[in-house]
Amino acid sequence: MSNFKENEKANAPKRKCFNNDSFMGFYKKTPREFMLSDWRNNFFGEISKDLLITYFQNNNLSWWGGKKPTGHILSSQIACLNYLFLIRSDKDAVLSIAQTICSDVVDVFIVENDKDDTKSYISFEVVSDNDYLNECVNEQYPPTRGNNCTSIDALIVAKHKNEKTILIPIEWKYTEWYGNTDKSTEDGKGNEKGSQKSGRIRLDRYTKLITESSQLRIKLEDYKSSVYFFEPFYQLMRQTLWAEQMIDAKNKMNERIKADDYIHVHVIPSENHDLLKDDLKTNRRRKAYSDGTIQGSMEEIWKSSLINPDKYKIITPSSLFANIDKNKYKNLIDYLTARYELP
Repeated sequence: MSNFKENEKANAPKRKCFNNDSFMGFYKKTPREFMLSDWRNNFFGEISKDLLITYFQNNNLSWWGGKKPTGHILSSQIACLNYLFLIRSDKDAVLSIAQTICSDVVDVFIVENDKDDTKSYISFEVVSDNDYLNECVNEQYPPTRGNNCTSIDALIVAKHKNEKTILIPIEWKYTEWYGNTDKSTEDGKGNEKGSQKSGRIRLDRYTKLITESSQLRIKLEDYKSSVYFFEPFYQLMRQTLWAEQMIDAKNKMNERIKADDYIHVHVIPSENHDLLKDDLKTNRRRKAYSDGTIQGSMEEIWKSSLINPDKYKIITPSSLFANIDKNKYKNLIDYLTARYELP
């Protein structure tokens, strides 16, 4: 386990942010010190819990870890909602975030995929209307939001000063870090050991898309055990393909969300060194690069895998609010600072 995750497990429960919750909620059928006894205490007080539940139910979204919001205080889904759910209908606030990400943004639009009574300027657990990544079983079902397919934690749709409409897909991380699992060689649950069945399915899904991608730089005859199949790059690869397919001229005609370009955003606390600073020197992922010599931070590694690295940005959670109205959202900012920012 990473040092940051261990520290947050020990220290986060001590912060005065949980309405005096008694903790020791159940996680994997065992009471845990980092699990709240009431999931409602996992959210900023001014966020309507009824509205949250209604939003997820009406839009058929999946909660991480179960059928209701988790009491796990280190959940990145909860962190994302704590930062963004309250402001989602405030155009000026969302515009300030979009402009922090890209200074050339001049406007933001209602995101068209949610049900009419829940639409706003930020949508959560976003998927495409159609399966462009070959992820739906036998192509019988459309992508499901937040479950069993590539989805985006939060999405803003903005207008660039060049008049183009751009997608801003946001992937939110908190204490996540990753081991050395090769997603292209995994057997998968319930499959014969050594079969590599899940790995072969993934290679079949994404190989042609990677080869034809105008953004993914590393092209190989065989992507088995390549950079694209080790986390966190496996997820970044899929989200890059998702964004490319969403703006493809032939696809966007059949999508409710329509755009011409994108900027892919990774929100990561600066203290999560195990995710950000791993230089891969002793890591199996180190072998996943075409010439075996690339090393550096997570950001350097991924940008080196992109044709246009400016389309990928890392930002800290607190930096997202750099230009927001500090008076209007004082209570929210005070809560987020107390809960998520280290002294």
